[in-house]
Amino acid sequence: MSPSPASSPASALHLAVALDGTGWHPASWREPVARPRDLFTAPYWAELVAEAERGLLDFVTFEDGLGLQSSHFLELDGRTDQVRGRLDAVLLAARIAPLTRHIGLVPTAVVTHTEPFHLSKAIATLDHVSSGRAGVRVQISARPNEAAHFGRRTIPPIDAYDSPDAEELVTDLFDEAADYVEVLRRLWDSWEDDAEIRDATTGRFIDRDKLHYIDFEGRHFSVKGPSITPRPPQGQPVVSALAHQAAPYRLVGRQGDIGYVTPHDVGGARAIVGEIRAEQEAAGRSKQPLHVFGDLVVFLDDDPADARTRRARLDDLAGSPYAGDARIFTGSPAQLADTLLEFQSAGLSGFRLRPAVVGHDLPAITRGLVPELQRRGAFRRAYEADTLRGLLGLARPANRYAATA
Repeated sequence: MSPSPASSPASALHLAVALDGTGWHPASWREPVARPRDLFTAPYWAELVAEAERGLLDFVTFEDGLGLQSSHFLELDGRTDQVRGRLDAVLLAARIAPLTRHIGLVPTAVVTHTEPFHLSKAIATLDHVSSGRAGVRVQISARPNEAAHFGRRTIPPIDAYDSPDAEELVTDLFDEAADYVEVLRRLWDSWEDDAEIRDATTGRFIDRDKLHYIDFEGRHFSVKGPSITPRPPQGQPVVSALAHQAAPYRLVGRQGDIGYVTPHDVGGARAIVGEIRAEQEAAGRSKQPLHVFGDLVVFLDDDPADARTRRARLDDLAGSPYAGDARIFTGSPAQLADTLLEFQSAGLSGFRLRPAVVGHDLPAITRGLVPELQRRGAFRRAYEADTLRGLLGLARPANRYAATA
């Protein structure tokens, strides 16, 4: 089993927030604090990220997709009483980047129907405009309706990602995602760090010998390279993925810097961490730092009874109790701190919190949970690095092509 990143004290947690619309509860948009009329404006998102940065969080993730949100995981539901529609996550992150200074920006990208060359330069650009704070959350899609948007492949209907008839399809999609990330990483390395000369006197802008073909040939992609975008400031922006079962655990172990997992108890967390570490070792990456973050949906109030009442009210508005892939925590910031530290003992190095109502629960995280963790010596009191890799204790990697040129 490989060690967790060692740049921070053993007790220090990493914290991220997953931003999605007005919050993760489907009725969140109906809360007075939700601001649904501002949902598709840049200031709305900029204010959320500014709040997260005031709380010294490591990074925020932005949800995205290639189809409308749905209460049915693998098909559209046709509902009109819940938030539908999103802004493009990568473009949104790039818009917000100049407005922030320290916090990492990690947009979601669906890799099943997009090209790695395009995403590589988009995330490299985000890293440049944020001065080294970019990451990406790679996601697959097994929705037939999303495949129909592109017309390049058909995906048969399945009942669930983990159903017996879906195993081969899902495994193939995650193997494709692993190849996709490999192409991203090679393209980010296809320019050496000093490839740009920019010498007006001699008329030389770049050193062509320091741009490299990646010549990737795989079952899913054939990409020659090099990129058109110089190497990102971080060398390699942070790659992350949400993982619920063996195939995505393998993706995280093979290619990830962060895996988001959804255990519902400490024993489950310990077992999942063990599976990911085994996949990491099988991929020959046992000496490389790899974070495993636990995902939790949170309803936070100083009085736990208020949190329970708020959750019940939202469930009534939605017409059914909210349930999702991740554990739902309902209580006070102090109680959540207890839970996080308990889960940390299972090998989790951080947590990605999903605010049930972002206008309420995000400030409860930054102004309630963070001070509580600071009092316990379990969270930073100031940003200690200028890049996302630095915040996460990940070294800037050497360029694979410069080392062998």
